[in-house]
Amino acid sequence: MGRVAAMNEVKRMRFDDIYQRYQAGKLDCDEAADLLGVSISTFFRSRKRREEEGPQGLVDRRIGKHSARRAPVDETMRVISLFKTSYYDFTVKHFHEKLAGHGITRSYTWVKNALQAAGEVRKAPRRGVHRRKRLRKPLPGMMLHQDGSRHEWVPGRFWDLIVTMDDATGAVYSAFFVDEEGTQSTFKALHQVISTQGLFCSLYVDRGSHYFTTPEAGGKVDKVNPTQVGRALRQLGIEFIAAYSPEARGRSERMFGTLQNRLPQELRLAGVTTMEAANRFLREDFLPAHNARFAVTPEDTGSAFTPWIGHGLHDILCIQEERTVANDNTVRYKGKILQIPKDKHRYHYVKATVKVHEYTDGSLAIFHGPRRLADYDNTGVLQTGPGKNKQAA
Repeated sequence: MGRVAAMNEVKRMRFDDIYQRYQAGKLDCDEAADLLGVSISTFFRSRKRREEEGPQGLVDRRIGKHSARRAPVDETMRVISLFKTSYYDFTVKHFHEKLAGHGITRSYTWVKNALQAAGEVRKAPRRGVHRRKRLRKPLPGMMLHQDGSRHEWVPGRFWDLIVTMDDATGAVYSAFFVDEEGTQSTFKALHQVISTQGLFCSLYVDRGSHYFTTPEAGGKVDKVNPTQVGRALRQLGIEFIAAYSPEARGRSERMFGTLQNRLPQELRLAGVTTMEAANRFLREDFLPAHNARFAVTPEDTGSAFTPWIGHGLHDILCIQEERTVANDNTVRYKGKILQIPKDKHRYHYVKATVKVHEYTDGSLAIFHGPRRLADYDNTGVLQTGPGKNKQAA
């Protein structure tokens, strides 16, 4: 017996059993329809066909026939071919978004089922127990998340991706690749956000050593002795919040999961192989599309950002270290000897305590109190004379 005949036979036997109980008065119409899982009107129609045509009247003529809405075979094969040749490393959802560019408008479920039936993707495992997500902040700028992810973003090259995103909307304000995450990459990201969006209320991060000093491994952070990042945020009046578990950083962890499943594939399609080109692609192509696709509308209208007015941001978001001027009017900093030039206000600064500022591009400056004495390139060569201001990056 074939599949169609077997299904029709099962349906007939089930209906006959309930129909006989109905004829014997053991069931009323409501109960009979309920047992069959159909409406009362459907039961009436089936009963009428049974009485007029006999068992043959119960045959479902739709069984074994293809739906009139079924996709043509060539369209299905085209979708599978596109996935295998051009989008083999995409997630199904990401691939489904790309199909619109090929003139294919099938639903996500159809695409997923077609790929699973062809053996190109596996069914996702059943999800675990539902856990309630932490509610988002109601306004943009109330809390920002910053984190880094080391990954093989292009074949054979592992870079750190530094991302700063808004808790309220999920919008990414800053994202760029560096060789290694650290203090200077944090300063660069903060500068990009503050100079374009403004000052925000709080920054939520992990307990990386460039963010916090942690006296005991796995313990609480030391808020009395801030790192360079902590000092800069304190100067800006931004609250610094440390996360104590991966679950606490769930929003940024999920965002990196999305990026790792989409960005390498987009870089491959764009033919990007260098960090410089990857950062340009991020800035000009990927981030605008990513924010348009994934950013959400905040709960309340308005913004918690405060515009940054004036200059000096560059000299806050930098490494600052004190040094004592040597007898030859020089300062030693990280293997470099920085010569302080003559100053009309003071013949020399021997034994004076000065501050060296190291900027994100590696250049340096020396300050005596609020006065800028000199600027140097990243090799320690003097660039400007005393009293000349360095422009913010």
